[in-house]
Amino acid sequence: MNSATLAERLNQYEKLMRLDKPIGILLLLWPTLWGLWFASAGHPDPLILWIFLLGTVLMRSAGCVINDYADRDIDPHVARTRERPLAARRVSPREALVLAGALALAAFLLILPLNRLTWVLSVPAVLLAASYPWTKRFFAVPQAYLGIAFGFGIPMAYAAQTGTVPSIAWLLLLANVFWSIAYDTEYAMVDRDDDLKLGIKTSAITFGRFDVAAVMLCYATLLAVLAYAGQRLGMGTLYYTGLAVAGGIALYHYRLIRDRSREGCFKAFLHNNWLGAAVFAGIALDYLLR
Repeated sequence: MNSATLAERLNQYEKLMRLDKPIGILLLLWPTLWGLWFASAGHPDPLILWIFLLGTVLMRSAGCVINDYADRDIDPHVARTRERPLAARRVSPREALVLAGALALAAFLLILPLNRLTWVLSVPAVLLAASYPWTKRFFAVPQAYLGIAFGFGIPMAYAAQTGTVPSIAWLLLLANVFWSIAYDTEYAMVDRDDDLKLGIKTSAITFGRFDVAAVMLCYATLLAVLAYAGQRLGMGTLYYTGLAVAGGIALYHYRLIRDRSREGCFKAFLHNNWLGAAVFAGIALDYLLR
């Protein structure tokens, strides 16, 4: 294989892992950081922090590859996804499976310095990430399943930092489920017409004409659960300021999605990075300035 061919293969693998579109990594990273900062009272172990940062990139990349493998016969029929490497047949299914396996193995090797409980929790984490793409075939709200998969870094962060998974970790995971339903419904609203033709199930289709109301209700529930978690953890004013900023961002998303335009819904989805960042900033600053 000459250098030009190798460069082209690597370029296709980069696109398959969505490294050129980091929004998915960020949406996975923020709740993981919420959990790690809460578990450590704002002072995470540096090694654990780096392991979770790198692990987030690896597992999100593996998830994207598996997702495209599962949808390789669907994506060619959707305008937004028809140029993905598997859909366009620029990467073979066998290559995709080998790549996903290599990424998952690298992520597992990364957590070997951590405790046994973290190893144990890594098993359902991988199973959730690998099985999510198929839930769109039968589950009316697959976004809820995505929320569990994307939030599983929270109990893993508690396990790595403290050796236990207290009830507050599962409460934070619940908050992430509602956030995931909110932002991934916005994402699904972009593809609703194509998904209806293909018979794919999404929350945007399930919620129907109540889709915008459902998104806003999920945002409200996210913030309510985080506020309750903050009360249980004794968080201060800066934490609730972060939640207030996140609430303002959610209201801005309402302006973007209320007319259900594809451009507005996709912009709202991408903008969720700032909502997650606002919550994290509130957590980090509250602990830092105590």
